[in-house]
Amino acid sequence: MTSTRQEVVRDYIYLLLGSLFVASAFSLFLAPNQLASGGVSGLSIVLNDLFGISPGLFQLIANVVLLAIGWMILGMGFGVKSLVGSIFLPVVILVYERFEVPAATMNPMLAAIFGGAGVGIGLGLIFKARASTGGMDLIAQLLHRFTKLPLHLCIALLDGTIVISAAVIFSLEIGLYALVALFITIKMIDIVQLGITNDKLAYIISDQREALVKEIFQTLDRGATEIEAAGAFTRTRKPMLMVVVRQGEITTLKEIVKHIDPTAFLVVSEAHEVLGLGFSDDKRYRNVP
Repeated sequence: MTSTRQEVVRDYIYLLLGSLFVASAFSLFLAPNQLASGGVSGLSIVLNDLFGISPGLFQLIANVVLLAIGWMILGMGFGVKSLVGSIFLPVVILVYERFEVPAATMNPMLAAIFGGAGVGIGLGLIFKARASTGGMDLIAQLLHRFTKLPLHLCIALLDGTIVISAAVIFSLEIGLYALVALFITIKMIDIVQLGITNDKLAYIISDQREALVKEIFQTLDRGATEIEAAGAFTRTRKPMLMVVVRQGEITTLKEIVKHIDPTAFLVVSEAHEVLGLGFSDDKRYRNVP
């Protein structure tokens, strides 16, 4: 799929802004508090304490070397954007080091919360740009290729090794704070990529399908989608309705189902990043019969 110029510009804005978020969170929160929460950045904190190596310089060299190895072994799939991210992020960290910008806080819990959130926001933006900052992403893919272990397990093993190293070298308490930062980072990546939404997804199995659809249209002004379903034991085929509603509408939907068919089977779950008429776009219909 060919990207338009507007999409390319957007991706680079996401990439540079995301790298700035990651570098700032690292320099202002994580590094001053020795919170090595995984990745090449976490490894740079450990090496800085052991050997006095500049975290920014180590990340720059490591990212370029790893990117070159990745290109040789895995091909050019990482592209120019990953090269830009791999260089821009550690350069920003070097700027923080050069001007000796003080830490935002020396409270390890606050550092774990805001540092982890900042890194998560940044990585989420970088992933939205369909790019990478190199580092452990490349090592994980190489490990996955040669060991056949699942990719997510390779990432967890690498990040876990760094967090354990921080716990051994610094203290168990610091290692636990690093875990908190890593957990928050993972959650923030999901939020940036999936968005924050109060929308709900409901699945309804009922013999009163037509009455339910009509009432949902008339009362909630929401559409519904039929999904062919069958009971696993009885093998009886029965259409299942899928309905997406706002959080404030879920109580009304439950009342509609209970009133029309008290024996209906209803499942409600979270819906992330709902796109389409009535949610991301304006509705073009009203009270469809």
